[in-house]
Amino acid sequence: HVSAALVLGGVDCTGPGLYQIYPHGSTARLPYVTMGSGSLAAMSVFETRYADGLDEAAAVSLVKDAIRAGIFNDLGSGSNVDITVIKTGGDATVMRGYETPNDTGPLRSAYERPRALKPAPGKATAVLSTVVEVADADAMQL
Repeated sequence: HVSAALVLGGVDCTGPGLYQIYPHGSTARLPYVTMGSGSLAAMSVFETRYADGLDEAAAVSLVKDAIRAGIFNDLGSGSNVDITVIKTGGDATVMRGYETPNDTGPLRSAYERPRALKPAPGKATAVLSTVVEVADADAMQL
């Protein structure tokens, strides 16, 4: 099964909106949203510092700090801060790599994979499958 937890933001005729969409389909319109494995740490930053009417610079700083909290308090949260600002007039600014507080590049480039784990140049990797046959078992044993 594949599922996705989404944060959806935009502007329509009613104004700006931010929605939380869970994998099972429920939705919520909220003033701030966190989802994913680092969401609890990020939520603590929003609950402490969010206020209606923040200017753009303060809002970007708040989002950056919330994402950083997720990055540093959860091993599965990645290492980049990406921010998108969506304005009422329809303009959007996507800031990929706004900050990389936990850059894994130096660590990954310093690690040499063992030779046995490197695929041979030009060789395709094969998909392996295993067939298991069960004999002499009733339904309760399976």
